[in-house]
Amino acid sequence: MNNHFTRGSGVLEGFLSKKRAEKANSLISKSLTNGKILDIGCGYFPHFLVNTNFSEKYGIDPSVNLDLVKKEGLVLTKTRVDNKKLPYKDNFFDTVTMLAVFEHIDGNKLDAVLIEILRVLKKNGIFIITTPSPWSDKLLHQMAKIGLISSEEIHDHKSHYDMKTILKIISNTGFKNIKNGYFELGFNMWFKAEK
Repeated sequence: MNNHFTRGSGVLEGFLSKKRAEKANSLISKSLTNGKILDIGCGYFPHFLVNTNFSEKYGIDPSVNLDLVKKEGLVLTKTRVDNKKLPYKDNFFDTVTMLAVFEHIDGNKLDAVLIEILRVLKKNGIFIITTPSPWSDKLLHQMAKIGLISSEEIHDHKSHYDMKTILKIISNTGFKNIKNGYFELGFNMWFKAEK
């Protein structure tokens, strides 16, 4: 299996991908896994999709390795999500995840992306986000300098929103029943919302 999880490289990229996948899986009820999941920003290697149990798994990312489609039984699309409509029907997915992606989207495009996620989610479907805590930004840049994490990914961060701001953005877009918290010693935040 490929260990190149993201653009660039970093000693901890695999470990961090595993931790995000574990957190996302812990937030998904077993009843949803009979349906379809979309992982937005699934990465070069869609680690989370390979390590989650859904009947149908879809991933979208501008750097995704399309050679994995047949090998892993995934439906992968190589494109960005912040400048166009998602290429899926209305009410198509039971779950949509965005793991370590929220911070890569320009603030003026976030509402449009979230509205598209609402469109493709089924009624009562869930949306899961993980994103770094804003206080960890300086530490992440230092970790990138010494090769622990991908400098390409860190330098592509567009935002460093705090939990309160993200809750407001998600709520204002139309999501409901929003839950949130921290993981990885507070370095990262998680959010779970329903359509």
